[in-house]
Amino acid sequence: MTTTVNPVLRVAPASPAEAAAHFRASLALHTDVSDVAAALAADGDPGFVLLDSRSTEAWDQGHVPGAVHLPTALVPERAGRLLDPSVPVVTYCWGPGCDGAARAALALAGLGYRVKEMLGGFEYWVREGLEFETRWGRERRVPDPLTAAVGADDCGC
Repeated sequence: MTTTVNPVLRVAPASPAEAAAHFRASLALHTDVSDVAAALAADGDPGFVLLDSRSTEAWDQGHVPGAVHLPTALVPERAGRLLDPSVPVVTYCWGPGCDGAARAALALAGLGYRVKEMLGGFEYWVREGLEFETRWGRERRVPDPLTAAVGADDCGC
């Protein structure tokens, strides 16, 4: 008789202490589109700089309003002129299929900046129906019901 092993539990879950340490570390390095949008929409200083690490062509195609444009390859050369080292930086790139934001965050961390990566990148900013800027003006698309709570202010998480 063959015993089937549950693929989810083939490797046992981490202990609660290990899980807490892992998720705490993850949240120290990542934020999401919804939280960034809420922080930028609130009155006053959000406490961070949002950095778009994509090319000029991508920036022109669309970017988050208020973001600083600094392509990853130019971080070592230009970060000191554009960013205050005492202010945390949140990086983003195209989306979950792109690691440009992580590369920019690594370059900034190497220069002494405190950094987080915005999960979902520009793709999820647009898919959640948030306003964005292009070289031709501001736009907003209908929220994708698979990525944003439709008819609610937030997803409740």
